[in-house]
Amino acid sequence: MARGFGATDLRTLISAMLLSTVKILAHLFYRFEPGWVGMPLNAMQWQQIRLVVVLNHTSLFEPLYAGALPWRFVWALAKGATFPAADITVNRPLLGKFFRFLAPSVVSITRNRDGTWTEFLKTCSPDSVIMIAPEGRMKRPDGLDKNGQPMTVRGGIADILAGMTWDGMILFAYSGGLHHIHAPGQGFPRLFQTARINFEAVDLQEYRRLMGVPPEGASNGDEPWRHFRKRVVSDLEQRRDQNCPPPP
Repeated sequence: MARGFGATDLRTLISAMLLSTVKILAHLFYRFEPGWVGMPLNAMQWQQIRLVVVLNHTSLFEPLYAGALPWRFVWALAKGATFPAADITVNRPLLGKFFRFLAPSVVSITRNRDGTWTEFLKTCSPDSVIMIAPEGRMKRPDGLDKNGQPMTVRGGIADILAGMTWDGMILFAYSGGLHHIHAPGQGFPRLFQTARINFEAVDLQEYRRLMGVPPEGASNGDEPWRHFRKRVVSDLEQRRDQNCPPPP
C-alpha cells in the first residue's frame, strides 16, 4: 500500500518553499561575499554536514545567509534541519511563525537549562542537520549583548557535541555581522547591502576527540565534562575572533 502524504511531508514541503523563497529574495536584494577558512567543500561533502555552528550572532535576519549556500544544501536543511529558538522569538505573532516553519524541527527553549533544552537534544539524530548560534543571544551595535555584557559562547553546544557519536562534518559559519542590514530592535531591513560570511568545515569525530569528549557513561558535571565544556567554549570564541570577516 502506498504511503500517504503525512504531516512530516507537509512540514518538509513548507520548509523547502520558505527556504527557497528566502534564498531567492536574498539574491535579488543583497550581494554575498563568502570565503573559506581552509579548503572549500565539494558537492558530496556538503551532504555530510551534521552540525552548523553560526558565530557572531547579530541579527534575526541571519537566514539571509541562505543566499550564500548551495541549493543542494538548502534542500538538505529543508528535509532534516533542527534548531533551538528562543521562546521570546517563536512566541512573536508573525516572526515566530516564520522561524517555526523555517526547518522541519524547531524547538522553543527558555534561557534556562530546563526541560526545553532536553527536548531539543532529543531531536538530534544522525539523520538531522543541527543548527545553533551558541552565543545564545544577539550582539548589539556596541559589541555587547542587550544587558551590556561581552558576547561569550555558552556551554550548551558541548551537550550537543557530546551526543553526536555518528560520522559527519561540522560547518562553522563565521558571520561578518548584519547590523548594517538590520540591528536588533530596528524596523524594516536595509536593502541592496553586502553580507560577508566565512565558512570552515572540520570532521565531527576528529573535533570531538580534539576537545576531549567525556567517555561514555561519564556524569554530566564531573571533571571530564567541565574540561570538555570549557575547551569547546574557548575554542569557539577563538575561532569566532580569528575567522569572522570584517563588516562591509
